[in-house]
Parts: sequence; structure tokens; C-alpha cells
Amino acid sequence: METIRIAAVVLRDQAGRVLGVRKRGTGSFMLVGGKLEVDEPPLRAAVREVAEELHLELVPPDLRHLGRFAAPAANEVGAGVDCDVYLADGALAGLPPVYEEIAEARFFPVDSAAEELAPLSRDVIFPLLRG
Repeated sequence: METIRIAAVVLRDQAGRVLGVRKRGTGSFMLVGGKLEVDEPPLRAAVREVAEELHLELVPPDLRHLGRFAAPAANEVGAGVDCDVYLADGALAGLPPVYEEIAEARFFPVDSAAEELAPLSRDVIFPLLRG
């Protein structure tokens, strides 16, 4: 099985809901983030991906490492993800506009088990956040 190395950020709104984004041509909502570039540290990748996808400028001191997790990949059959996940300090005032390959953003309550959520979010991160 192919493993895709990624980094992602949990961004929440003032009600505590988690931001999910859906890439064009896919049906799954996932945390904001993406693949690490060659020799790129996960924290740097997380900051870069948020800047690219949402045009939000995060700084490393505003991110807390939640952990490194594995799950089936949402959009690539037979693949898995190996993901460093970070929690962003503060809350988003509203739904941010999306850029690059992102088609849509939506907030999800942490108790959501929606089928359109990526396995990493639905089965690993959301239960941890509820914890």
C-alpha cells in the first residue's frame, strides 16, 4: 500500500466546529493541509498549505502538535496517509474563501460522522478532539 506523507491543521470557528476542505473533483472533506515537499518539515508544510489553500498566514508559535496519525487516504484508493496534525490557536471569524485546488470549505461539528468526511478526520481526529 502506498503511504502519502502529509501535514494538516485543525482550524475551528467560534462554535468549536472544525474546518474541512474539499479538493476539486473529489467528494471528501479533509483538514486543511497537504503533501510534504522533499526534505520539508511537517510544521513548515502545514503553514505553507494553509497559506496556499486559504491565504491565511499562520506562524509556528500559533500551532500545537496534536500528533502523527495514519488512516486510509480519502481520494486515492488503496493508499494511506501518514499525517502530522497541528491545532491552530484562536478561532476563525467565519468561513474563509478557498484558493488553489480547493473547491469548497465547510465547518463540521466534532461529533460529526458524515460520510463525506475523510477517514483521518472522521475516524481519528474528530474522536480525539471530542475526547
